[in-house]
Amino acid sequence: MTTHEQMTDTTDDTIRETPDANASSDSGIEAAVAAYVELRGRIDAGDAHWLELADFFTDDIVYIDPAWGRVEGIDAVREFIVESMVGLEDWSFPVDFVAIAGHRVVVKWTQILPGTRSDGTNYAQSGVSTLDYAGDGKFNYEEDLLNMTHVIEDIVESGWRPGPGFNAPPANAERNWARRR
Repeated sequence: MTTHEQMTDTTDDTIRETPDANASSDSGIEAAVAAYVELRGRIDAGDAHWLELADFFTDDIVYIDPAWGRVEGIDAVREFIVESMVGLEDWSFPVDFVAIAGHRVVVKWTQILPGTRSDGTNYAQSGVSTLDYAGDGKFNYEEDLLNMTHVIEDIVESGWRPGPGFNAPPANAERNWARRR
């Protein structure tokens, strides 16, 4: 049995799992998650590039993207990151909170398209990433989840058009989300 406790410090939006006496934990996971989230913030501010996220992944990373599908291996993930983010420079992806349970991490974020509705609200979708911590400050699995119907509806309603160099996801992306084959 585990219990969850939310930190009351508003500068730390991490939900930590308190494991039972038989569970083991890696103290490096919190530092890795903090660094990952800090980099995501710098990317949103325009002070870093998405490609820098690859530094947080093991050589045998399995990355699952809701549009691009399954990507395996660090070199393929680097290529995916570059290709998939071209033309989306005016989008933002702020992190809302993170949760840590053993070696697993959940990052809750919002995807925000440029522009606003007539009522002043953003074209925004809820996103979640699950990551598996492998040790040494690195993750060996990331799965990003989005309601793609909501994304397409907001793109159509907003009239957004891709920026220069935009690459469409593959038509027949592999949808196997298993952590390992």
